[in-house]
Parts: sequence; structure tokens; C-alpha cells
Amino acid sequence: MNVVFISDLHLHGDRPEAIETFKGFLRDLPERASALYILGDLFEFWIGDDAPLPAYVDVLEALRRACAAGLPVYFMHGNRDFLIGARFEQATGCRILPDPTVIEIGDEPVLLMHGDTLCTDDTDYQQFRRQVRDPQWQQVFLGQPLEKRIEIARFYRGESLKRTSEKSMEIMDVAQPAVEEAMAGHQVRYLVHGHTHRPAIHDFNLQGRPAQRIVLGDWYDQGSMLEWTDSGLELKTLALT
Repeated sequence: MNVVFISDLHLHGDRPEAIETFKGFLRDLPERASALYILGDLFEFWIGDDAPLPAYVDVLEALRRACAAGLPVYFMHGNRDFLIGARFEQATGCRILPDPTVIEIGDEPVLLMHGDTLCTDDTDYQQFRRQVRDPQWQQVFLGQPLEKRIEIARFYRGESLKRTSEKSMEIMDVAQPAVEEAMAGHQVRYLVHGHTHRPAIHDFNLQGRPAQRIVLGDWYDQGSMLEWTDSGLELKTLALT
């Protein structure tokens, strides 16, 4: 057993080194991994399945090849690529999972999340999330011409960077009560998530039992992955090509 988890790659044409690293990562993975879970923000932004940006085409093909080689690949929406849908699944062979999802690793249930819903202290973001996840808002957005969608996505991208620079790290991090509520509600001792870009393994007690929250890192300065094998779990880094 070798289950691999990644998130927050934020792939974009402005960062070809991250795209090349991910393509190389996928080429080798079917030979040594039993499954790959991508927990959101694979792309910097996604404006609809009908309009993958040119820089993304190679990524979709690399995912298709990995799936065709027998690697089960699962994708969970992030806050940047929540508009990925059925056409993406058909083009790549990936399977989209709801957020949250519980999987079994060995005999242990493990909770998977992107992680943004755990940042309950960031009330401005949670309000924005509710807006863009509304089906009516998405229908209106997807009905816009491609050029307009790109313009809107770039605007939100800029606003996100601006607001992030103005907020404290504590506000943008997950709230421990939200973590414990989610884990207790799903009756798990392990949680794997991304979003915060703070790779770490956090040990704590949950309802009198040991528990772990494993946070995946981003792919800006280096790649980040979690490998979960029969011997245990380990956070690892990858050098960008």
C-alpha cells in the first residue's frame, strides 16, 4: 500500500516549472502508488470544463495517461478550481470526490478535506465561498463569454492576493474547534487537508484518544506530498524542475 496525497499546486502558465514537475511526478507514480488523491487547487483558476487554458492541456493529458496506466486518481475541489466538473472526469479518468470524504486506509477511516471550510475565523472568505458555490452564481458565470470569465477570474485572483496580505496568519489558518467538530462528526482520528500551505503533522487528543491532522504544502517553492504506506505516513518535498 502506498497512498499519495497532494494539494495546492496552483498550476498556471506563469509557472511552467511546477507544471513540468507535476508531469514528471505523474509519469513515475503508477509504478509505485496504489492511489493518488488531489485535495484541491490543482489549478490557479478554472473557468469551466469547456475552456481549459492552453497551459492546462498537457496537465490533463498527463492525468489521463496516469489513469490509463492503472493509477486511481481522485480529485477534490479547492477554492480556485471548484468549477471542475464531469467533462474533466471524462477527459482525464479522474474521479471527483465531495468535500468532505472519508476513505479507508488499511482498517483506518481517514477524513479528507480541502481545508477552507475549517478556516471559520476568516468570515469574509466564508461569505465569498458561499457566494461562488451557489449554483445560480455558477450558472451565470459559466454563461459568460470566455474572455469575460478569464477577466473575472483574474480579478478575483488579484483580490485574493490583496486580502491575504492584509489578514493575519491566525485568521487564515484552520480553527481547532472546527477541526475537532469535523473529525468527531465523521468519527475519525485522522484528517488530511490542504489550503493553508502550512505542511505539518499535528498531534492532539480528540475525545480522549490520540488524533492527527496532516496538512499538505503548496507547490510554489517546492513540491509537497504525503505518502501513506504500511510503515506509516510521511510528508515529503519535491524539487521543482
